[in-house]
Amino acid sequence: MTHEPAIENTFTENRRLLFSIAYEILGSVVDTEDVLHDSYLRWREVDRTLIDNPRAYLAQIVTRQALGVLRSTARRREEYIGPWLPEPLATEAEGGVEHVLTGEAVTTAMLLVFEKLTPLQRAVFVLREVFAFEYSEIAAAVGKSEAAVRQLNQRARDRVHAHRHTAIATPAQAQSVVERFSIAAATGNVAALMDVLAPDVVFLGDGGGVVNAVRRPVLGQDKVARLVIGLLTKGRQLGEIGVHFGVYNAMPAVVATVDGVIDQVTSIEVTDGVITALYCVRNPDKLSSVQIPE
Repeated sequence: MTHEPAIENTFTENRRLLFSIAYEILGSVVDTEDVLHDSYLRWREVDRTLIDNPRAYLAQIVTRQALGVLRSTARRREEYIGPWLPEPLATEAEGGVEHVLTGEAVTTAMLLVFEKLTPLQRAVFVLREVFAFEYSEIAAAVGKSEAAVRQLNQRARDRVHAHRHTAIATPAQAQSVVERFSIAAATGNVAALMDVLAPDVVFLGDGGGVVNAVRRPVLGQDKVARLVIGLLTKGRQLGEIGVHFGVYNAMPAVVATVDGVIDQVTSIEVTDGVITALYCVRNPDKLSSVQIPE
């Protein structure tokens, strides 16, 4: 067996990648950390002298662990109260969890598309399209033939393309729209708020049945504008409101605090110069790893 420090060093060197793979498959920071813990324990039991490619082997362990968790939580997600949203993951900040994720693959919109894939399709798509693993490595990770993996990936690509065919603006590209949104919301200007919202804008709120949140998607400029202003007004009645800006899941986001405690993280999706979606996470279980932006 390999000396234990060498085993730990190899895992640590690849941890950012492994975290990223598991998070893309699960959409949960908490579950991802559990997967990494279990994967490390399995890694310690491996005879390293039989492994040619530690990176690929570690990815295999993490993928299999993540798939197991995804399948075991499927029923829980089906019974989830209200819309299910992924846990916010800071993608441009100091501190917090470390990962290698950037770009549209980590956006809330894309992670919600991943929810429409089968567990195997999701794992294969993530490993191939996001992290560029070889088909042979993916086949070993999911226990399928290369031919089956290619077919799974093609089906996943077709489904992803059917649901996401328009590019989301980067945080830099979206900045001016977000600033206009924030000013309009803070001043209660419904008309100005509607100007930055797409006609078919959608608001999704995730309270998980733990805290109050809209339990169905809210659609349309007028309804979303009035909802946003109403929520802000209601929040002010609960205590001292703090508003902070950050980047979560590669999208600009507003982190709202009440008396210094994070109350919600609302990620803002901007497409073609207008806001096309607002993703508001209030479930406290999903905010445990979120830090207030500096």
